Amino acid sequence: MRSSLVTGSYPWRFFRSGGFDQVQIENADDLRHLAELDQKLWSVLACPTVGLEFDPRTLALLDNDGDGRIRAPEIIRAVRWVIKVLKAPDILFEEGDRLPLEAINHEDEEGAKLLATAEQILQYLGKGNADVITIEDVSDTTQLFTPDHYNGDGIIPVQLTNDETLIQAIGHIMACYGEQMDRSGQPGINQNTLDQFFNDAHALSDWLAKAELSSQDILPLGESTAAAADLFALIQAKVDDFFTRCQLAVFDEKAAVSLNPADELYQSLANQQLHDKTEGVAALPLALVGPGKDLPLNEGVNPAWSDLIQRFKADVILPILGDCDVLSLQSWSDLSARFTSFRQWMQEKPDSPVASMDIMELRGLLAGNVYEALADLIQRDLNAETAAELVEGVERLTRYNRDLVVLLKNYVNLSDFYGGKRKAIFQAGTLYLDQRSCELCLRVSDLDRHSQQASLSGAYLVYCQCTRLGESPMTIVAAMTGGDADDMMVVGRNGVFYDRHGRDWHASVVKVIENPISVRQAFWSPYKRIARMIGEQIQKFAAAKDKAVEDRSSASLAEGVKPAVSAQAFDIAKFAGIFAAVGLAFGALGTALAAIVSSLLQLPLWQIPLVFIIIMLLISGPSMLLASLKLRKRNLGPLLDANGWAVNTRARINIPFGGSLTGVASLPKGAKRTHYDPFADQKSPKWIIAIFLLLILAGVGYFAGWFEPLLTPITTEVSNLDRLPAEVVNEVSE
Repeated sequence: MRSSLVTGSYPWRFFRSGGFDQVQIENADDLRHLAELDQKLWSVLACPTVGLEFDPRTLALLDNDGDGRIRAPEIIRAVRWVIKVLKAPDILFEEGDRLPLEAINHEDEEGAKLLATAEQILQYLGKGNADVITIEDVSDTTQLFTPDHYNGDGIIPVQLTNDETLIQAIGHIMACYGEQMDRSGQPGINQNTLDQFFNDAHALSDWLAKAELSSQDILPLGESTAAAADLFALIQAKVDDFFTRCQLAVFDEKAAVSLNPADELYQSLANQQLHDKTEGVAALPLALVGPGKDLPLNEGVNPAWSDLIQRFKADVILPILGDCDVLSLQSWSDLSARFTSFRQWMQEKPDSPVASMDIMELRGLLAGNVYEALADLIQRDLNAETAAELVEGVERLTRYNRDLVVLLKNYVNLSDFYGGKRKAIFQAGTLYLDQRSCELCLRVSDLDRHSQQASLSGAYLVYCQCTRLGESPMTIVAAMTGGDADDMMVVGRNGVFYDRHGRDWHASVVKVIENPISVRQAFWSPYKRIARMIGEQIQKFAAAKDKAVEDRSSASLAEGVKPAVSAQAFDIAKFAGIFAAVGLAFGALGTALAAIVSSLLQLPLWQIPLVFIIIMLLISGPSMLLASLKLRKRNLGPLLDANGWAVNTRARINIPFGGSLTGVASLPKGAKRTHYDPFADQKSPKWIIAIFLLLILAGVGYFAGWFEPLLTPITTEVSNLDRLPAEVVNEVSE
């Protein structure tokens, strides 16, 4: 249904579908006045840039602020721009990605630049005689930009300079901080990596300069200081222990005896085969303790530590203190201070990739004007942004030419979804499951978050994990809007999902949100529930009896007693009573059935079917009414909102439209089939069924009085004997 509505001064045309009015976007005039359309009449106000069956590059060009969402102002801005730079905007409604050069508005200043850039691109690609430009022509920028020319992206490859020093510097920066890809497809550096490299290089150089200024305190052994510091760390605790013991002996001379090993300790070692690695020897003091004693370096040293002391003397004491036979506490304190300064200096070492470079080469880069030269190259490249922007503008125009109207028909209105000619951009493909095909399938990034909001849609939703060899797994949600749902729609069921490119994926159900699918399903649901309840009760009863028998048998076996076999004689009276009770029960049922049938037979023939219809409506009516109300409220909005859309209307999925979104299995027209099934369930013998029906019919007929005309004459004849002559009566009696 179509109508016309004026918003502002432009007469808009609307069509009604999905239970709401949608604006028509059919020509260039509609695009020119799109900004005037009240946004309350837009179907969508925002959509994400991911998870759509739409060109991601086009979405990136539309997303001006780069926040991952396309909003209405960005749509309006894109429409205004394309209307301005095109001479004949009606070309946007044509299929395909071929943009004729003559369609570009050369009278507009920006349009003229775009036209000239498009011609240069075609010329560069060897298509100088072409009169159209396509998306393929502008997609690969590596063919449009050469690495030895500035292209405006702020990235400089080595091809931009012939200076060997700059080439080496660019190589070092890329090795330390990674490569940045230039528009030409070549690796290079940008201002951020340049600044990071030189800042870290200056920090490393300053750190080394600190040690060079205080070499005696920080690097007393030059390049060998690090190895000497490691050796110092191995003996530091033991030497500190020796001098501390000697200081205690100075404090109290009597302490010297206790601070040296006791005789008992030597006696315990005397019974062992000793060597310098024997456990207990290394724990003895480094040397004999005495008041204010120096540490001997040649003789009188604990054999477990003798080798380390000799190495320490040769590598550390001799270069710093000279040749000496003992080490005083003052000399040890001086060495400790030197190595403490070295350790503090090492802790201040900058942790950066440039630390692996040769310091002389690094300082050579810092000493010259390498930084200024590279920064100048980057700035020159950025100054060429105008040419690069024009190339991007041509790409933007070709993509808008192909995609913009498609987006509008999934944004300003939802004509693609409700029209049926083309799938909407949010429809991911088709799911085949349970003898049906589901067309309304959406990609899902967060299953828990999506299912929580999507449940408000009122649709029967099936979430599936889809996998395909060589592809990343994805999650989809399919709305089942036709057919019936049986008890087999459970987690773990498998199906096949075909994406928009026709590729098949293995689909496994991971979650189901149940809602009514059709009124027909609601009609039979009460009977299915009753049958399910009866079946469950029978199963519970049978399981309980089986468990009771098993428990009794287990108890008997545990006691070692065989179950007693009853030798009681057959009690005919007891079984007669049982048969009588069963007979009474069947009689009562037969009487009730006969009463119902008798009441039905008293009705006119045309009223009997109405009775059955009314009974079925009383049973199924509430379920059908509730399902009908829910089906009328099915809404596309929550499904899209859960994916980050901002749906601006209540997009209904009513019963007829829902039926078109889900295909149910049916035999094709003209198909033939045989009705013979060799494995069909065996039917009961017909004569048993016939006897059963005759017995029921006889009982019904008896209680309905069908046989009274046959019995009435005999009854009347006998009852009127008193009216006959006596001779006749006697004769009859004889």
